[in-house]
Amino acid sequence: MNQKKRQQIFDRLAKAIPEPTTELEYSTPFELLIAVVLSAQATDKGVNKATKELFKHANTPEAILALGEEDLKHYIKTIGLFNSKAANIIKLCQRLLEKHNGEVPDTRDALEALAGVGRKTANVILNTAFGHPVIAVDTHIFRVCNRTRLAPGKTVLEVEKKLEKVTPKEHKKDAHHLLILHGRYTCIARKPRCGSCVIEDLCEYPDKILE
Repeated sequence: MNQKKRQQIFDRLAKAIPEPTTELEYSTPFELLIAVVLSAQATDKGVNKATKELFKHANTPEAILALGEEDLKHYIKTIGLFNSKAANIIKLCQRLLEKHNGEVPDTRDALEALAGVGRKTANVILNTAFGHPVIAVDTHIFRVCNRTRLAPGKTVLEVEKKLEKVTPKEHKKDAHHLLILHGRYTCIARKPRCGSCVIEDLCEYPDKILE
């Protein structure tokens, strides 16, 4: 795929999705961090349901530590892997207080040093909480980039590095959410909705479903 086509793809997605943002509900960088840690192998809808109650009772590192691991599990038990996620969140809160005065850091290294935070989670926080022009590649973005040939790669990191190179500068900040939302609602895993896709004519996927 050439760069002219990539530019058109991002231009059209930006026009179709004028306010691209996360569907996780949060009001502070800390709430977003907890929501993103919980969202691994879970739906945003499921996470929002759990955090709505959790954040009423505890939405700071101090408050979550006061809650304790067992009570934290009670709030997040509907989410997959809740036992290990609860343990990680307790460790994460301890480190935030010990190393960062309870504030969420805005560097990748500091974020990745937190329990339960990998590269993808760190990128989401850097982009969504702090406005850094980085792209976190999740399953939706990985699928869209390979299927359309926008930025094909065998691994998540390969796709991320390619997107870093080929995403037009003016779309870098929003690229993460544009691609996720496109993958979540149009370029879905089974039976992509090619017939209603705004970039169908630019996409290089050979098996389009144009019903």
